[in-house]
Amino acid sequence: MTSYADQGILFVASFVANWFSALSGGGAGLIQFPMLIFLGLPFGVALATHKVASVALGLGATIRYLKGNHLERRFSLIILGAGLPGVVLGAGTILQISPRIAIFLLGVLTLGLGVYSIFKPRLGMDYAPKNQHGSGLLTGMFGLFVVGFLNGSITSGTGLFLTIWLIHHFGLDYKRAVAYTLVLCGLVWNGTGAVVLGYLGTIAWGWMPALLAGSILGGYFGSHIAIKKGNLWIKRAFEVITILIGLKLVLG
Repeated sequence: MTSYADQGILFVASFVANWFSALSGGGAGLIQFPMLIFLGLPFGVALATHKVASVALGLGATIRYLKGNHLERRFSLIILGAGLPGVVLGAGTILQISPRIAIFLLGVLTLGLGVYSIFKPRLGMDYAPKNQHGSGLLTGMFGLFVVGFLNGSITSGTGLFLTIWLIHHFGLDYKRAVAYTLVLCGLVWNGTGAVVLGYLGTIAWGWMPALLAGSILGGYFGSHIAIKKGNLWIKRAFEVITILIGLKLVLG
């Protein structure tokens, strides 16, 4: 069980991490996951604990996004159906392998996302849906499976991959892509990963009160700002978060 001081640190770190994550479409692990390790949790326990806490981010975002009509049922089912098997496979694999190389490669890819977005000024600025039928849909579903695998195995910033995939391949704008990421990835994908990791590993339940409170509140208020500010603001936040996460993962 952590002390009151540790609970305070956890709450602040969780709120800030999930506020940024809700605003940019991912990245809570940049602050929250390393903080759990810094405070003394082993990697596997920190991974499972962070995954459970990240479900609250999805809950907070869902509460905010339910006030508007931001998700289409058919497309939501596509994301869930293609991504959830990858989440389960990834969560069942990560505890069996050394994460060092995977984290480095993830950092390089994440950094690349931010740079790519910077050099594509119109990326995610307009809503032009595409590839939702035929071979384009199959390719998109394979990409969702891969992102789901990353989400289940490595926690830091993988929601950002879903956000950029929804924009690049399916033609969503940032505002819609972040909505899908936070609700479906944050709540359902992370919830599934949390169940698998909780079954296979260990969760530090004594750390949960502060983490859950910070995640729910951060997710709600970050989503509120994202909805109010619009695509350009979200795009800039996405670029900052991806570059910071990428550098953090690469440099350690």
